[in-house]
Amino acid sequence: MQRLILEKLLGWKSKPTRKPLLIDGARQTGKTYLLQTLLGSTFANVIRIDFLESPQMSEAFADSLSPDNVLSNIELLTGKTFDPNTDLLILDEIGECPKAVTSLKYFAEQAPHMHIAASGSNIGLLNSFPVGKVEQHNLRPLTFREFLIASKETALIKAFAAQTNSSAAHSKLFSKLTDYYFTGGMPEAVNTWFDLSAHSIIDRVQAVTDIHKNLVLGYQRDFGKYSGKVDAGLIEAVFNNVPAQLSSVMDESVNRFKFKGVHDKKSRYGDFESAISWLNKCRLILKNHPIDSTPKSPLAAYKKDNIVKLFLFDVGLLNHMLNIGYKEIKQQGYEYKGFVAENFVQQELAAQGIDPTYSWGDARAEIEFVLSDDEGNILPIEVKSGKRTKAKSLQSYINKCQPIKTIKLTGTQGSSSLEKEYIVLPLYYSEYVVSKHLRLMNLI
Repeated sequence: MQRLILEKLLGWKSKPTRKPLLIDGARQTGKTYLLQTLLGSTFANVIRIDFLESPQMSEAFADSLSPDNVLSNIELLTGKTFDPNTDLLILDEIGECPKAVTSLKYFAEQAPHMHIAASGSNIGLLNSFPVGKVEQHNLRPLTFREFLIASKETALIKAFAAQTNSSAAHSKLFSKLTDYYFTGGMPEAVNTWFDLSAHSIIDRVQAVTDIHKNLVLGYQRDFGKYSGKVDAGLIEAVFNNVPAQLSSVMDESVNRFKFKGVHDKKSRYGDFESAISWLNKCRLILKNHPIDSTPKSPLAAYKKDNIVKLFLFDVGLLNHMLNIGYKEIKQQGYEYKGFVAENFVQQELAAQGIDPTYSWGDARAEIEFVLSDDEGNILPIEVKSGKRTKAKSLQSYINKCQPIKTIKLTGTQGSSSLEKEYIVLPLYYSEYVVSKHLRLMNLI
């Protein structure tokens, strides 16, 4: 299984000196596989320590945080030798060992020639953190592009990479998109889906459903284990309410998260702020901030923390938690529920580094996403899950805000030209909104 973030990690490896690498991300997004199998295969030798599996390895950091002393202790505890010039040291689930987290500062300052990589699922919850002493990356679930790569369908992967606009490509890519709506991007679910391609669809669906079930149960168990001073009941209530509230709309834009009814006797943002922050720091939800005035750069200056849309971090788990099965997803086809398409776009933007996102609303008009380029130009993005591409919201935005370019993401084949002022793209090309169109805006 390929991960596109590997290119950045290889760039880190090739530097003459480097800070320790830190991979953050929700549980089961493939951090260990990324570091040990993908990155590790480019090294002569790899030593991996998992503080969750082997808490006794914290002894390596008990007496001294000097890199030389730490490495000597690791060699004693593991019985393996480590060459600082050629080998990779992986500190997995580093949040379980606070002293190991602190040691990253000393590796950065005293041993920048070494290759030290760490990962964790609760990095955002740490009380102390070596700010400015690590190169940090967030590992999300597989994107739609990575899902296609996992399919090993060469012609389809090539068509996607070329952003092909044809009936044949659209039919195949949209079918794969609805498959992705079911599986989502969790590595185990994607692996299983394609590994069982020779089996009946019933077997494949059941296998992925079982994986989704276990993943959700695992996250819910973590609420109590890692909640700290935050009420675990509140965390679970918010987590369960995100899918429920997303599904309360069909063709219209996702609503702002409503706090009333989420938990007994609590109905204000202040009651849930800590739980929302906890879920966001653990990468289990994604935030979108609505703006009700003319959007200008920087967009963050216009956000209000108590007015927010919440999305789940993985569209496959979203459908699982709503008990929406594979057959229903495929039967919906082009007219699939709008909130799923919107959650998908939110994920794709987050994978491109756009997190949090912003939206726009005025009276009854709503634009699902607004992005800002390097020059402060604002790009409105309307999301329509079906074939119907005409809508009053985008025209209302154009009349009031006069953007230099607009994009509409739909269930249709879209427009053939990327140079148009008003562009219509199929949903599965959402990643190109960031990688191409913001760049196009800068050239105008």
